[in-house]
Amino acid sequence: MTDTEVKAPKIEFPNDDYPIKVIGDTGVGNKDRIVAIVEKHAKINHALNVERQSTNGKYTTIQLHIVATGQEQLYEINSELRATGFVKMVL
Repeated sequence: MTDTEVKAPKIEFPNDDYPIKVIGDTGVGNKDRIVAIVEKHAKINHALNVERQSTNGKYTTIQLHIVATGQEQLYEINSELRATGFVKMVL
C-alpha cells in the first residue's frame, strides 16, 4: 500500500451503538416502514432516534442506532431499505 491509498476503517462486531442514517422521500408511514425493516434485522435504541426534514420538505433523514452483529446484517438492512423505492441513500 502506498501513502496515497486509504484503507476503510475496520468495524468491530458486535457494535452496541452503530449509527445508520436513512435518507428518503418524505411520506406518510415511511418512517414506520424504515423502523420495521431495521427491527427485523437488529435491535434499535429508540432513545437515540433522530428525524430531520430537508429545507423544502421533500426528503427526510432518519438516524437510528442499532446493535450491529456483522457485515452481512448491515448488507441485508441496506438491501431491504433500498428495495422500498422511497429510500434514496443508506449511510
